[in-house]
Amino acid sequence: MAPPPPDLNAEARTPARGSARRDSRATEALIARRPEAIALVMEAHGQVLLGFLEGLLRDRARAEDVLQQVLLELWERGPTYDPDRAGLLTWALTIARSRALDELRRRVPEPLDPATMSERLGAEDHQADRLLEQWRLAGMLERLPRDEATLLRMRFYEGLSQSEISAQTAIPSGTVKTRMVNGLRHLRDLLEREEAGA
Repeated sequence: MAPPPPDLNAEARTPARGSARRDSRATEALIARRPEAIALVMEAHGQVLLGFLEGLLRDRARAEDVLQQVLLELWERGPTYDPDRAGLLTWALTIARSRALDELRRRVPEPLDPATMSERLGAEDHQADRLLEQWRLAGMLERLPRDEATLLRMRFYEGLSQSEISAQTAIPSGTVKTRMVNGLRHLRDLLEREEAGA
């Protein structure tokens, strides 16, 4: 009897390899202050952190400078990091948000009326919070099976309906719906684990 044909979609259904392992190794290295800690953080979450900072600061060079500050702070505070309070990505993004807002407030080009200044700072805080959630979601999507993450990105970022996704990908609409439901369930589980510090 011939062996069954290989499942060509198996890789697409598996989560991004090693993302949880990379996160765990980076966390352990930071807490122990091992020399490779920052490299491991960059491997696990560097793209998300830089993307978030660049989106908030709107300047790649400044984003890279602030990322260096964030990495230094992660290193300095690493031994006190408590994974039970927040996942590594959430903790790193929270520090990145604070350093980015510090940078934005430092570069106020002209004097502002105190009444409008508090309004402006509130708007910057709101924008930072919105971007933080978007980039946190982007980091979580990287951990989903590829076939689910691709469809959810099309829905979240491109605003496509299930039927539009089906037409664009040539995937039957029932399959699109099933993958999206499974992806949302996996995403919810990841977010709950992240918030629980698991």
